[in-house]
Formats: sequence, structure tokens, C-alpha cells
Amino acid sequence: MSETLKQLQPQDLLKYGFIPEFIGRLPIIVTLHHLDQQDIVRILTEPKNALVKQYQKFFSLDNVELVFQKGSLDAIAELALLRGTGARALKSIIEEALLNSMFEIPSRPDIKRCLISERSIREALEPEFELGDEGESPARLVGESA
Repeated sequence: MSETLKQLQPQDLLKYGFIPEFIGRLPIIVTLHHLDQQDIVRILTEPKNALVKQYQKFFSLDNVELVFQKGSLDAIAELALLRGTGARALKSIIEEALLNSMFEIPSRPDIKRCLISERSIREALEPEFELGDEGESPARLVGESA
């Protein structure tokens, strides 16, 4: 962002052609910078009510651990940047990736873990499930890769 925008004053808006009545209705003038991929990943994970934490909580209500594997959050951030709507796209991207799983999991008590991989985000594939019974270690579904 240019340094001149950070120092924008109401008189600059007058010079640009805004009428004083409009400028008077702006209590604060704020400049914003474009989000990069790293910013979007931080938005996904760091806030107290971050989307990743929300979805993990939803899945935990069905005793399923939701795991975002390495690269999956970067892939989500890249898609959000491609859509050009910044962080607004994050919820819809995650919702698209998890929609079928959110309907299937409540009726499948054998599912213990839902894995979101970079590949599942980039290629719009269904997440992988790990199965397991009480007291057993989870077993990967047949035909799925690690």
C-alpha cells in the first residue's frame, strides 16, 4: 500500500471531488491492505472463533476428529484469493469441502477421524475417513492413500 493513502486527510477527499456534506459523515477514514495467503491462513486458525476451530467443534459433537492435513489450509487460502473476495470466501470453500461429510458422519458411528488433505481441496475430492471401534486404533478405509 502506498504511504500516501495511510496519510489521507479529509481535505484530500475535498480535492478529489467529494462534497463536504459527505465527508462530514465519515467519522473515521481507514485504509486497508490486501490480504495475502499467510494472512488468510491466520484468519482460518488464530482467532478465538476461527473457522477451523468451529468445524472441529462441530465434528467433535459426533465424536469425530476433524484434521486439516499439511497444505490443506494453504490450498483453502489460495482458492479464497482466486475468488477475489478475501476472507469472505473461506466459509463457502470449507463448506463445499465438508458438506457431504457433515451429513454422513452423524449416521456413521464407526468414523473416528475426518482428514482434509491439500489434494481434496484442490481437486474437490471427498475427505478421507479413518474408522475404528471403541478401544481399537483407527483403520484407514480401503483404497485410500496416506
